[in-house]
Amino acid sequence: MKKYGVNELRRMYLEFFESKDHLKMNSFSLVPHNDKSLLLINAGMAPLKPYFTGQEIPPRKRVTTCQKCVRTGDIENVGKTARHLTFFEMLGNFSFGDYFKKEAIAWSWEFLTKTIGMDPERLYPSIYGEDEEAFEIWNKDIGIPAEKITRFYRDPETGECDNFWEHGAGPCGPCSEIYYDRGEKYGCGKPTCKVGCDCDRYMEVWNNVFTQFDGDGKGGYTELKNKNIDTGMGLERLAVVVQDVDSVFDIDTMKAIRDHICRLANAEYETDEKKDVSIRLITDHIRSSTFLISDGVMPSNEGRGYVLRRIIRRAARHGRLLGIEGAFLAKLAETVISESKDGYPELEEKREFILNVLTQEENKFNKTIDQGLSILNDFCAELKKKGETVLGGADAFKLHDTYGFPLDLTEEILEEKGLTVDKTGFEEAMKEQKEAARKARKVTNYMGADATVYEQIDKSVASEFVGYDQLVFDSTISALTTDTELTNALADGDAGTIIVPQTPFYATMGGQSADIGIIVSADGANEFAVEDTVKLVGNRIGHIGHVTKGMFKLSDQVTLMVNEANRENTAKNHSATHLLQKALRIVLGTHVEQAGSFVNGDRLRFDFSHFAAMTDEELKKVEEIVNEQIAKQIPVETKVMSLEEAKKTGAMALFGEKYGDEVRVVQMGDFSVELCGGTHVKNTGVISSFKILSESGIAAGVRRIEAITGAAVLSYYREQESILKGASAVLKTNPTGLIERIGKLQEEVKRLNSELESLKSKAAQDALGDASGQAVDVKGVKLIATKLSGVDMNGLRDLGDKLKGELGEGVVVLASDNDGKVNLMAMATDGAIKNGAHAGNLIKAIAGIVGGGGGGRPNMAQAGGKDASKIDECLAEAKKALEGMIS
Repeated sequence: MKKYGVNELRRMYLEFFESKDHLKMNSFSLVPHNDKSLLLINAGMAPLKPYFTGQEIPPRKRVTTCQKCVRTGDIENVGKTARHLTFFEMLGNFSFGDYFKKEAIAWSWEFLTKTIGMDPERLYPSIYGEDEEAFEIWNKDIGIPAEKITRFYRDPETGECDNFWEHGAGPCGPCSEIYYDRGEKYGCGKPTCKVGCDCDRYMEVWNNVFTQFDGDGKGGYTELKNKNIDTGMGLERLAVVVQDVDSVFDIDTMKAIRDHICRLANAEYETDEKKDVSIRLITDHIRSSTFLISDGVMPSNEGRGYVLRRIIRRAARHGRLLGIEGAFLAKLAETVISESKDGYPELEEKREFILNVLTQEENKFNKTIDQGLSILNDFCAELKKKGETVLGGADAFKLHDTYGFPLDLTEEILEEKGLTVDKTGFEEAMKEQKEAARKARKVTNYMGADATVYEQIDKSVASEFVGYDQLVFDSTISALTTDTELTNALADGDAGTIIVPQTPFYATMGGQSADIGIIVSADGANEFAVEDTVKLVGNRIGHIGHVTKGMFKLSDQVTLMVNEANRENTAKNHSATHLLQKALRIVLGTHVEQAGSFVNGDRLRFDFSHFAAMTDEELKKVEEIVNEQIAKQIPVETKVMSLEEAKKTGAMALFGEKYGDEVRVVQMGDFSVELCGGTHVKNTGVISSFKILSESGIAAGVRRIEAITGAAVLSYYREQESILKGASAVLKTNPTGLIERIGKLQEEVKRLNSELESLKSKAAQDALGDASGQAVDVKGVKLIATKLSGVDMNGLRDLGDKLKGELGEGVVVLASDNDGKVNLMAMATDGAIKNGAHAGNLIKAIAGIVGGGGGGRPNMAQAGGKDASKIDECLAEAKKALEGMIS
């Protein structure tokens, strides 16, 4: 077998599957696109998930890739073993409902034995124990003896199996792996050593995943209509076998990096195990760092940026352990680029960018690492002095916050000294700091971020608005920020701010809301969605949003494209606001002054000085005047002139507003002239139509009008028409007869209500019966205390008046059960009041029993309650309460 290099193997694999009618696709970015379940791409199939799930249609049913991947789950083992990596390349061939097991197995065997030239005798397939179809293909079609095919079964206790791929509910299926026997020198020497042993003799080089089932997550499986193939093969692992070397750190591309480290450190590999750990760690970490930066990931304290920062700083620290002086990571990145640019040309394209980011981050860490290590050594000495082994969380956080030590770096150093760290305490300290920062944050309009992120931008960076007459403009990125810090790049999914020297995007000001739109790279491959545009300190304009595709770097050439429909609708609303102000002054008087305004693409809002609500006639007149000016199709002219010249034109200015020496004047014929920096239509006819939606008071002497223009007016009338037709249909009439029909219904409702009240009154009296005959004597005062059902408070009062008349003199207490709720009412005659009775006090005394409260005057009181089951007890108490009142 020829010892092919890594770049040759990658090319051979992709060309082989291209010959099998597969579409060769470039590696996707390490930054997941539209997948919030992943921080970084960690498997060859991860970026293809939309094709497997059916969310997107694949460009072809057969696809092949070599995907760059990053995994940090075992980062603490990187360097300590010759197996663990954070960065690796995954070769893959995929079928989306096309070919299946027969082809996948045959092609894997063909590539390994024919294309690469592996000895068939040294290859051992494995299958899922119950996959007879795969067994038959290997045994009958390929000709592998049964004794060389290893079956892996589910663990009887856990139900798990290495050769059955599933992750919760959803698509899943059996696997078939191919192992290469590297020989006894890599074995454990045990007589039981075979495929599946933990030693390095039998190395897995290929894994076919047959996605053929839909699992319910509980052990139930149904056959998928469209079966898929997901092949995964680690390129570095394949190279180990082909090049017949001990580990991935010995394959050609990685050995070049390893040797470069040894030259810088004046060290020799495999002579000192402690140094070997550092050499392997740096070899891996510089690959991860270089590829992450090339995909736009920037060092930060959150998310994938923090993954990168941890990796860079671990590598920098291990360089010091090797005795390397000064910054060295950028030098190693040169070797990474040189070794991998064949498969990833973007590394060469972004060389300077990668080297700059690495140098900046390493220099930043070098400024604090010595002091941080000194502090950590003091902490460790103090722990040993006390006989303790756990570093406090607050101390670990100080190292993180002040000296830039990621927690896992602190853990690694402590582990070397036989110590550990209080992770819980660290997290608590982190949480407290974030909370304190949140409370101290200034109130700004910049996505809730502290304004200081923009104040950190170089003072020479400024922006000019050039969008009055153009909505598309080419410019160059002069500054980039995340929500919290300056950055050199923003990658797919990252939120942040882009600043350029000249922009057609209008920033929110003067009552006009910001433009929205997109920013695209010169080649159109990268896209940034602009969700807000803001005026920043230092005469800068910030385009706030997120990257929807690709990445953006400082100095990138970009095209800024304003959303034309939104700008046009905003301009219509802004120009209509000028017409509205003049119309209000005509109808209401010249005392009308603008007190505030807001316009966006949906509507306009105008606040003005006026001391009374506008009448319907005034609103109608204002609306008519504005629409008349729109119909006249008046040209809208804008001129820049001195403030003095503007005043001579009679231009209206905002009271209390400060203006510069030069101002922008917007004129609409002889009708309206105002000072305004916003965007407007070229002709009032473009506005099309104007409709006032509401008029209201918002403060003493200040009124507010909300209105719409253009297509929004048509939508408004369509909606009103729909409501009108709907109401007409319900009332079985047509829109023209709707008012008459409603009038008749109101009369009918009034008549029915009157009848209902009469019926309720009669029903209540019938239920009351001869209540006067139930009167009891309480110290010479007659008392009627009666329970009723379904009588509202008005009915109780009517019955109370009736009973008072029948009693002559006395007290009436009525309680009604209304679906579990209680209505209570008490009345007392003048004679009873003279003897001490008080209806209000009586209700107070008994309402609590039914879970209520209330009161009232001496002659009448009422209350509500929640517990109708206590009505009898409540009425019994009424007698006792009355006894206490009568003298």
